[in-house]
Amino acid sequence: QVQLVESGGGLVQTGGSLRLSCAASGRTFSLYAMGWFRQAPGKEREFLASINWNADNTYYADSVKGRFTISRENSKNTLYLQMNNLKPDDTAVYYCAVNNGISIKTQSPGDYTYWGQGTQVTVSS
Repeated sequence: QVQLVESGGGLVQTGGSLRLSCAASGRTFSLYAMGWFRQAPGKEREFLASINWNADNTYYADSVKGRFTISRENSKNTLYLQMNNLKPDDTAVYYCAVNNGISIKTQSPGDYTYWGQGTQVTVSS
C-alpha cells in the first residue's frame, strides 16, 4: 500500500507559479507510474499529467501542456508538479495518485488508485 501527501498549494496571482509536491510512503514508489489530477467545485476530477516509473516518459492534458511540468525523484519518494503562468481557471484542489498499471496516457481517474488528500490552489485575477 502507498500513502500520498500533497503539499505546496496556496494563493497566487494570475501569471504566477507554484510547485506542488507529493510525498509517498513505502519503498515501492519507484515502481509506479504516477499522475496529477485536479477538481474544481461542481466539476469532475480532471487529469493533468502523468509520468512513468523512471521519468523517461510523460503525458499532459491539452489544457496544461506547455504550462505544467511533471517530474519525480525516486530517491526522495516524491512527485512534483511545476505550474507556471497560472490562470483563475486553474483554481482547484490538486491530487496525486498512483497509476494502477494502465498506460500513462489514460486520463480516467478510475485507472488510478491510492489518492492523496489534495492541496488547494487558488489563482486570483
